[in-house]
Amino acid sequence: MQLVVARIGRAHGIKGEVTVEVRTDEPELRLAPGAVLFTDPASTGPLTIETGRVHSGRLLLRFEGVKDRTAAEALRNTLLIAEVDPEELPEEEDEYYDHQLIDLDVVTADGVEVGRITEISHLPSQDLFIVERPDGSEVMIPFVEEIVTEIDLEEQRAVITPPPGLIDDNAEIASSREEA
Repeated sequence: MQLVVARIGRAHGIKGEVTVEVRTDEPELRLAPGAVLFTDPASTGPLTIETGRVHSGRLLLRFEGVKDRTAAEALRNTLLIAEVDPEELPEEEDEYYDHQLIDLDVVTADGVEVGRITEISHLPSQDLFIVERPDGSEVMIPFVEEIVTEIDLEEQRAVITPPPGLIDDNAEIASSREEA
């Protein structure tokens, strides 16, 4: 199985280094020197990581055969893709790869069907499940432990306890203003 682990940014310096936007929770594993990565577009790869270092909070990589700024700049916006065993699990017990969560059935704690996870949206503050409802509409569910109480990969389901208004129109309106 292939997973996008980074996107190449702009060139850094004159010796072929590039900045990368990391898209994996395991950069030390996926973006280590010696790692061979596929690319999108495929014509720019595969690329083998020669060196990596952190500079001013950004990861910088140098690839074998990329020796100057011009060659590095030509890689800009290329996606780096790692080959991962589909049976491999993340290091932490409560972490999941996107491919493990896509297509899980979403149900409430009392068994009411909500829909099926079709996409995971990674935002700076939290991840969101994009869930397709049986009627074709979509609902976004924050992937936080207060709402997503259980992920059961064997049963292929995610159990949620949504606050009022998240998946229905029965929101509780709280206002500090006095009724007129």
